[in-house]
Amino acid sequence: MRQDYNHCMENTLLGGITPQKFLRDYWQKKPLLIRQAVPGFKGLLDPKQLMALACDEDTQARLVTHQGGQFDLRHSPFAAKDFTGLSKKGQWSVLVQGVNHFLPEAAELLKHFDFIPHARLDDLMVSFAPKGGGVGPHFDAYDVFLLQGHGHRRWQISTQADQTLIEGAPLRILKDFRVEQEWVLEPGDMLYLPPQCAHNGIAEDDCMTYSIGFRTPWHQELAEQFLVYLQDRIDIKGTYADPDLKLQKHPSEIGSAMLKQVGAAIRKVRWDDEDIANFLGSYLSEPKPHIFFDGPARPLSAIRFADAVQKRGVVLDLKSLMLCEGKTVFVNGESHSVRKHDYRILRELADTRYLSPGTALSDDATDLLYEWYLDGYLAPATRRR
Repeated sequence: MRQDYNHCMENTLLGGITPQKFLRDYWQKKPLLIRQAVPGFKGLLDPKQLMALACDEDTQARLVTHQGGQFDLRHSPFAAKDFTGLSKKGQWSVLVQGVNHFLPEAAELLKHFDFIPHARLDDLMVSFAPKGGGVGPHFDAYDVFLLQGHGHRRWQISTQADQTLIEGAPLRILKDFRVEQEWVLEPGDMLYLPPQCAHNGIAEDDCMTYSIGFRTPWHQELAEQFLVYLQDRIDIKGTYADPDLKLQKHPSEIGSAMLKQVGAAIRKVRWDDEDIANFLGSYLSEPKPHIFFDGPARPLSAIRFADAVQKRGVVLDLKSLMLCEGKTVFVNGESHSVRKHDYRILRELADTRYLSPGTALSDDATDLLYEWYLDGYLAPATRRR
């Protein structure tokens, strides 16, 4: 369902607040309600289309039912029959992650949030609930913009410190949710919530909400994954040796000489800012485990591909993630060091997900794009934009 709302979003998305002011005063600090952030926005899907998408084997989706104070949670894969007769089971909601991987219009919507670095973007989740439906009061460990599509949803929020959860619940439902503020959002309205801000969304009628989420990785997770990254890149020479071994009184004890020698070997593990940048680029551009790429069934030759790119330009696949740093570009977990001229061009592709026709590409850059084309990461544009 394509809608002509792009032209009027520049001054309305943040309610007249500049991105600089929003980042200074609200980002990761406090909630912000924006009436008619996207004027004319009615959504990109209808409920039937969303449930059909939830049945796609390549999607991540959840079905939440709520009856008599008890919540139940099911994960995809789903079949169409799973969504019949749900009203008899109480209130319910269906939530589909990564809709931007399937709808070009969803990917276009995300471009309006480019004032936040791509390295922070998670995805666009779309949820549907009939009147009274919701997933209960909870809090998230990430930033989110809640854009209302079809229908109306009442949002209740709290900045409470108490984050005690209901024990045994399949969802992270707050045990004692104390409402501080609440609003009913209409189509086109949007609510920004920073991490740890408790919230509860209740459908006032059949409604759909578009959640633009920005991840905040745990330091523990980053440290663990960095160590995994390092293990394939370190090269510590030598083996343990003790030709001057002394007799120990207690053979079960680890001797000080062994501790000293092994400690010296481990301290040879080194890393610098370049290692951290390469790790972050690869880690943050790594697709989620359920995402796969298919190369073209009948690929163009390298020459015909280069000609198509010059005539029509090139676009990233909706599922592709691309980041840049220094003179390195990262695509779907892979890193490539490129020359300065090529870096500027490929950074444009990463920024806008599109390269225009006639872009002055070097042979090396063209070869790299062709490699990504064969992997299914990008393709020539279907027409001039």
